[in-house]
Amino acid sequence: MSTVHALFTRTAAGTPQADFLFIEAVTAQTYGLAAGAIGWAQAAAQVEPLRLAYAAAGYGHGHRVGLLLENRPSFFLHWFALNALGVSVVPIHADLRAAELRYLIEHSGIALAVTLPSHEGMVRAAASEVGSRLEAWATDAERTFAMPAGMPPSPPSAAPRAGEPIGEDTECALLYTSGTTGRPKGCMLANRYFLDAGRWYANLGHLCTVRPDTERVITPLPLTHMNAMAFSTMIVLTAGGCLIQLDRFHPASWWRSVRESDATIVHYLGVMPAMLLSAPPSASDREHAVRIGFGAGVDRKLHGAFEARFGFPLLEAWAMTETGTAACVMAHREPRHVGTSCFGRADAVAMQWRLVDDGGADVAIGAPGELWVRASGSDPRRGFFGGYLKDEAATEEAWAGGWFHTGDIVRADGDGNLYFVDRKKNVIRRSGENISAVEVESVLNQHPLVQASAVAATPDAVRGDEVLACVVTRKPLPSGEREAAARSLVEHTLTQLSYFKAPGYVAFVDALPLTPSQKIQRGELKAMAVHLPGQSHCVDTRALKRRPMA
Repeated sequence: MSTVHALFTRTAAGTPQADFLFIEAVTAQTYGLAAGAIGWAQAAAQVEPLRLAYAAAGYGHGHRVGLLLENRPSFFLHWFALNALGVSVVPIHADLRAAELRYLIEHSGIALAVTLPSHEGMVRAAASEVGSRLEAWATDAERTFAMPAGMPPSPPSAAPRAGEPIGEDTECALLYTSGTTGRPKGCMLANRYFLDAGRWYANLGHLCTVRPDTERVITPLPLTHMNAMAFSTMIVLTAGGCLIQLDRFHPASWWRSVRESDATIVHYLGVMPAMLLSAPPSASDREHAVRIGFGAGVDRKLHGAFEARFGFPLLEAWAMTETGTAACVMAHREPRHVGTSCFGRADAVAMQWRLVDDGGADVAIGAPGELWVRASGSDPRRGFFGGYLKDEAATEEAWAGGWFHTGDIVRADGDGNLYFVDRKKNVIRRSGENISAVEVESVLNQHPLVQASAVAATPDAVRGDEVLACVVTRKPLPSGEREAAARSLVEHTLTQLSYFKAPGYVAFVDALPLTPSQKIQRGELKAMAVHLPGQSHCVDTRALKRRPMA
């Protein structure tokens, strides 16, 4: 198979009456759809006329089309139809603000935005403000599962690559990084990137053995995220089975959705296990068909407790939008070292890796260093992203020296197991000590007062950096209780971490700055941290940080 569409078509022909998508009750109610299954043949019957309509309207190889369709079934229909024509899709998160939408429209150069009716005006306004000739097509065809009408024609110019063959190297999607520390970068991803992801997943084996035409994969992750597009979707296209794409993660109804859909594989991000564990234990905690969880970022202190309570392993993996599965690592074999932030051992046949210091020298075993990766063989970039759109300099900087610089700080043990420490840009350097923001956040989040926390560096005239924690409390905190609450948080931290890692400031905030994919907006947090000390809601706790006596 050379395209995602061709793979979908082949699998649909092999299991036409089987379930391709399952819409459980909560998602159905949210989107106003009928709950239940959509078969492979039924979906294929919608993709083909949609492909013909796009072709008749002039869309073709080299065009980009934005999809602002949330996690709805129609996203898949439009993606596959456009992919057949060599059109690259640009998923657009429905929560983007006006400035973010203007940037994406202008930067991506999309010729058309397929959007929900509720967002059409916003899309048109954003396009107008940046001088784009973008067409917006509002469609809710999935309500009736009938062929939509009114598709706008393509731009007057022909498709940029008309006449060229469409294959594995054709751009399939343009996915934007979360932009946690700057403007989002557009990662150009070819068909090969997605096809490799499906093959990699299907062949993992061990604890992550995938049963052909059997698994039912449930995910609440957004289709603007590489996990949902490249992992959960592509394993179903590759191995058959059914995809249960939720509108989002609903903690209160999660297990009901899992049981209703007969899910066997769960895709997760780290916040999900923590929220599910916070609910009171129930006799029905193990009344489900889930065999494994596939994800990343589970709090190491909660990892074992989750598996013991709910009865299935959470298989931690590491990848980036830029790497895809060309340099993906997964803890799918024992020993998994649960509770240590281990994400497995790299496949030495497929990829190479190094851990380096700031000067690019290899670090010792057990010491943290930046993870550098590349594909094995003659082409170190094979299977990776094609580059950052309109930013060749950033692409080459990321690949300096022939290795992709991930920006993640990782340590390795003598057996080759890799352990995540933090993002390089999140590391706080206080009096010569490197402090992981993620490590401090993990401890703070265990305090009963804390709903969420985010840690950043704030300038300190003596120590260079000081640790500042922004905390969202579970209940409103009166101003007169802030000092005592901050003291309690620092004392809690000191029971588990070295004194220098404890917060020197605790700022009580109403909300954390988050990206649309619910990651901490580190750039905005860093800017906040500079100005928070001295404000009434920020408590100075530096006096509590004392080196313990020998």
